[in-house]
Amino acid sequence: MNRVLLIDDDVELTTLLQEYLTEEGYEVVTETDGRAAIAAAAGNSADIIVLDIMMPRMNGIEVLQRIRKVSRIPVLMLTARGDDIDRISGLNLGADDYVPKPCSPGELAARLRAILRRASQPAAGASTDVLKAGRLVIHPGRRSAEWDGQVLDLTGTEFTLLEVLARNAGQLVSKQDISKRAFGKPLTPFDRRIDVHISSVRQKLGLRDDGQSWIQSVRGQGYQLLVD
Repeated sequence: MNRVLLIDDDVELTTLLQEYLTEEGYEVVTETDGRAAIAAAAGNSADIIVLDIMMPRMNGIEVLQRIRKVSRIPVLMLTARGDDIDRISGLNLGADDYVPKPCSPGELAARLRAILRRASQPAAGASTDVLKAGRLVIHPGRRSAEWDGQVLDLTGTEFTLLEVLARNAGQLVSKQDISKRAFGKPLTPFDRRIDVHISSVRQKLGLRDDGQSWIQSVRGQGYQLLVD
């Protein structure tokens, strides 16, 4: 049974989501204070955190920033509908995904299942053998990656995206293929999740000697991981 820590000061919403997720087989703990999320992450007392952006005293962005200093626990953000700035900020700081409020319990449950599945399994069709692509070494079985001999600090979503690119190193992978293979669903119009996660991975890999990124993009088409 996966344990969900739901952080939101909207008592009516958290009660509704807790009841639904419990029926779906999750153990759900609710809190109204962002500090509880930080403590849970540090103590490994939850498998995934659902974190609202708008909360009193300490907003969700600040909470997420502090969580990522101590833990790679998956985090699903609840954002205001149409608030792209908060969504992009959350993804840049290491959120695995987001759901706009008001959200349906069914959609939230589906997103949680997808994130937890990505966090525990290699990308679709992948083997558990060690994968090498230039300076990159990936261990699918334990979901860890090394760059130039140094362990990369990746979220579960970032690891999945990098693994998909590594298995096609030197080749262009379309955004549609990335979405299907990494997230198990088609890419929807105006969805920038992949772009934001790729941007974060790029920063962690650093630049090539020629000043270019190791992950090249082809506008409107997709991404390619370089190996030389």
